Amino acid sequence: MKDGVNGVALAVFIFFFLAVTVMGFLAARWRRADSDSLDEWGLGGRSFGTWVTWFLLGGDLYTAYTFVAVPAAIYAAGAAGFFAVPYTILVYPLIFTFLPRLWSVSHKHGYVTTSDFVRGRFGSKGLSLAVAVTGILATMPYIALQLVGIQAVLDVMGVGGGEDTNWFVKDLPLLIAFGVLAAYTYSSGLRAPALIAFVKDTLIYIVIAVAIIYIPIKLGGFDDIFAKAAHAFSQTNPATGKPRGALAPAEPGQWTYATLALGSALALFMYPHSITATLSSRSREVIRRNTTILPLYSLMLGLLALLGFMAIAAGVKVTNGQLAIPQLFEDMFPSWFAGVAFAAIGIGALVPAAIMSIAAANLFTRNIYKDFIKPDATPAQETKVSKLVSLLVKVGALVFVLTMDKTVAINFQLLGGIWILQTFPALVGGLFTRWFHRWALLAGWAVGMVYGTFAAYGVASPTQAHFGGSSKEIPGIGEIGYIGLTAFVLNVVVAVVLTFALKAAKAPDGIDETKPEDYTADAGDPGVQVELPPATAGASH
Repeated sequence: MKDGVNGVALAVFIFFFLAVTVMGFLAARWRRADSDSLDEWGLGGRSFGTWVTWFLLGGDLYTAYTFVAVPAAIYAAGAAGFFAVPYTILVYPLIFTFLPRLWSVSHKHGYVTTSDFVRGRFGSKGLSLAVAVTGILATMPYIALQLVGIQAVLDVMGVGGGEDTNWFVKDLPLLIAFGVLAAYTYSSGLRAPALIAFVKDTLIYIVIAVAIIYIPIKLGGFDDIFAKAAHAFSQTNPATGKPRGALAPAEPGQWTYATLALGSALALFMYPHSITATLSSRSREVIRRNTTILPLYSLMLGLLALLGFMAIAAGVKVTNGQLAIPQLFEDMFPSWFAGVAFAAIGIGALVPAAIMSIAAANLFTRNIYKDFIKPDATPAQETKVSKLVSLLVKVGALVFVLTMDKTVAINFQLLGGIWILQTFPALVGGLFTRWFHRWALLAGWAVGMVYGTFAAYGVASPTQAHFGGSSKEIPGIGEIGYIGLTAFVLNVVVAVVLTFALKAAKAPDGIDETKPEDYTADAGDPGVQVELPPATAGASH
């Protein structure tokens, strides 16, 4: 790692950071209608077309942590880290089947969150609350990891001093970035990340296109890169006594690889920020188009993952694997282009962090504050509460990053993936059938959450006794697999069995406020308009 501050790279980074800051504040005037409406602040007026939605979803799903962590996983352990590529390939045919239905029913009834839909479909505030709380818990560490991504870039640029530097001086750049993010998110809502996503994704595509050509030329070609990586992976890891990794997953790890990819694909669009970006679209057809063009990001992700092998071949040595790719850029590129790459990662943190904080705030406002605290809240009150909660969520993530070890944030994010998958039966099941009983879904969710949490707690790693990973032996099969998928299977089994039992006992069902035709409605269909919940119907918008 170079000594001192890389002034040129820092100057380029600051230039792009200032540019997107200005864009973030200007976004408040972009197609703005009624600033006192949660639809406007939290969903961008449900007005985004195909390309804006594509950039917004790409900026939302492919984050700074993706940019840093996927190749870092390759750098640390080899091809096992490539699970992110097949899971992003699996996810798009999956969401093609259910996202248009979710958009239609949400557009028809004015739903802002997944919990709104669950409450309306099953007539259960309890099940809705469970989905909302799970979404908020799973999102918090995800936001924290975006700040970890910014911190990794700042560390490599030499900003903030060394470990012995006063904590305030060391963390001041991160505090400034946080303050700017909080300010323009509060002011502009979802329009800010939607506008900034254009810059973020353009920079990332440029950086990866250059890196995948330029770095192999400097390192002697892909043959040399893979040969050096294979040699490095064959070396024994002192902590485990086993080889460091492999260019291809070994047979014992194939169940882990497959279940992690499948479970992650099922979980990705359960995250509140994914749904927030989806519901901001102006039509059902926009969603369908996006599921067909979003796989371009999977191509980008596959190329990005190769940077992990390049970091090994380039002789990058870091104690924290999250620094491997930023350090590779600093070592291999001229300072000005390293600054462009660092800006891509930094902006790649701001976009999803903004969307995630908005999504978590919307869940609190609609499904906790409005449902349980102030049922007669006006649209203006909802928006004000959501803005304030979005600030609190970001403060919580910042405190998390500044006070805890980074591995703790990573482990909580892994746990968040296990948790959020347990909302799948209620959300996706509800989109296609009313057969499940609300109490059975709630019981299945509880079993999945408890099993997943305790199973993850029992996983140790060479560096910690608990929450050391997300894979464990699958009961009854004996293979090592993704805990989240095992918990999901238990969740579904409990929900199915209890539904049969509750229906046999004639337990009361909740009232379904939706109709079959609501799930295929589009914005241009005759008679289709947003129906406001009873508490806000007739209020000024």
